[in-house]
Amino acid sequence: MIGGLSVLQISTWIIPILVAITLHEAAHAYVAWKLGDDTAHQQGRVTFNPFRHIDPFGTIFLPALLIFVRAPFLIGYAKPVPVNFYRLRRPRRDMVLVAAAGPAMNILLALAAGLLLQLESFLPAGAGAWYAETMERGVILNVLLAVFNMIPLPPLDGGRVAVGLLPRALARPLARLERFGFFILIGIMLFLPSISLQLLGREISVFDSIILPVVRFLATLILTVTGHG
Repeated sequence: MIGGLSVLQISTWIIPILVAITLHEAAHAYVAWKLGDDTAHQQGRVTFNPFRHIDPFGTIFLPALLIFVRAPFLIGYAKPVPVNFYRLRRPRRDMVLVAAAGPAMNILLALAAGLLLQLESFLPAGAGAWYAETMERGVILNVLLAVFNMIPLPPLDGGRVAVGLLPRALARPLARLERFGFFILIGIMLFLPSISLQLLGREISVFDSIILPVVRFLATLILTVTGHG
């Protein structure tokens, strides 16, 4: 037991996290390579072997710590894939495709987990319960990663998609936010609820009000499409 959780319980989180985060990065690398930038290919990152994408802290330690302390949220990351957008054949268009590849991979993985969940009935009771929980978390975590990454704020994928699609007059100032993007995001996620409570008398949470409803809708849709009602 670790922090009140068994190794089997922890594995139902760690396996989906490992697959979701690392294959997200592999998709970026593969699409960039196909569109003309071989930077990631030269570093051996065009592979669906998750061990080539693992970041010891972001992929293993951080999610494990959040599970251990039973945090109300779960985040993690793999080693970012290096992409030289100027080596892409059509930089503005291809930047959108490379950025969108990660979230698209997560939606495909969520669909795959939903389909694989059908195999639960062929397994013994104990193994079936573990398998079902792992696949269900695979659906939810992949949808969460896809939705979160599509927030239109660089350096998240959604921010790079927005930079590629917006008129240049709007794209340039948005692109300049990239170096501050994570600090802005952390501030919105962590401090907006308490600030809004003090100023407005009620909490405003981007996660609860926007991200979570979209995640629930998409996860429910995927489970319905894959035959789980």
